Amino acid sequence: MQVQVSNISLWALNGHQSPNKLQLRSPSPKPRFRVSAVASPPRPIKLHQPTMSPAKEEVFKSLEGWATEWILPLLKPVEECWQPQDLLPNPSNYDEEFFDQIRSIQDRAAEIPDEYFVVLVGDMITEEALPTYQTIMNSIDAVKDRTGVCSSPWARWIRAWSAEENRHGDLLRTYLYLSGRVDMTMVERTIQHLIGAGMNGNFNNNPYLGYVYTSFQERATFVSHGNTAHLAKKSGDPLLARICGTIAADEKRHEIAYVKMTEKLLEVDPNNVMLAIEEMMRRKITMPAALMYDGCDPMLFHHFSAVAQRLGIYTADDYADILEFLIKRWRLEKMEGLNPEAQRAQDFVCGLAPRIRKLQERADERAQKMEPLSVKFSWIFNKEVLV
Repeated sequence: MQVQVSNISLWALNGHQSPNKLQLRSPSPKPRFRVSAVASPPRPIKLHQPTMSPAKEEVFKSLEGWATEWILPLLKPVEECWQPQDLLPNPSNYDEEFFDQIRSIQDRAAEIPDEYFVVLVGDMITEEALPTYQTIMNSIDAVKDRTGVCSSPWARWIRAWSAEENRHGDLLRTYLYLSGRVDMTMVERTIQHLIGAGMNGNFNNNPYLGYVYTSFQERATFVSHGNTAHLAKKSGDPLLARICGTIAADEKRHEIAYVKMTEKLLEVDPNNVMLAIEEMMRRKITMPAALMYDGCDPMLFHHFSAVAQRLGIYTADDYADILEFLIKRWRLEKMEGLNPEAQRAQDFVCGLAPRIRKLQERADERAQKMEPLSVKFSWIFNKEVLV
């Protein structure tokens, strides 16, 4: 999701074409439905890939020993990792108990509201686009896996992180398939569209931008999956709560790793990392699935985001909370000795969260004056959901 802090006209997309052909246009004067202040379209893609500066290359080369000691241990050995099958009915037990477990999943799922499944499907589709995220990380010269089997700790992290993340989509997809609540054909088409569309990370070959983004994004997914776990538990589905909570715990561990990486970079190169934090926050942290499309709804990401905001699964307040958490964790307000440019960046970043909250207050005030709007989601057999 993305915060629009320069104004509160949150929409800059219209028309009815595939996200592959979406063009940025002038923002509409008012949003057409209730929407989070953290949902707005990705910025235009920059085609130029800058050359990595030798200084940044040297920073990451010098930190390889540190990363091996402090980052790689945050990965779990495969033998100690949970696997999707650990949380799902075992098909090798082709007996009455197996079918009873599936019927139990479907009976509990039948009691959960449609809008919950809209958000759960959106979260799952985001996880399933993992090939794009690994590709993006491997586009950054200082940390990429140059050979596919590179032994540097940065490359080993990317591969192993991807392998751990891969289980999330597998687990959620299988649960959704067994639940009987979603149109799997439309879900699968959305996944194919999203992987084909890619992601506009705009990291510009700058690893500082990449690690600031992933620090924020991993915490955002931790929050989102944690909230879906909480709502599943309230709805009386302990299995689904366990599934979402297990994924959230993984995201938390990955968040710790990326936050540590950025914290270390702030020690080594504080001025340039502070500038990277400012740049990323001015660009806004866009959800990696911002280009999702099901072949039907050209505003699918925005509609999904609005439902997540309404259910309290991922909101503008969460965005501001994450920013405040990172400011405190990285001790940004207390940093001294920065050059003038970095000091200006520090002032901007440390004062941003209250501005985000004010934007959401205004968006909420407008929403209260609007007629409720419902949208059909192909993922749930074209049922209508309030956004």
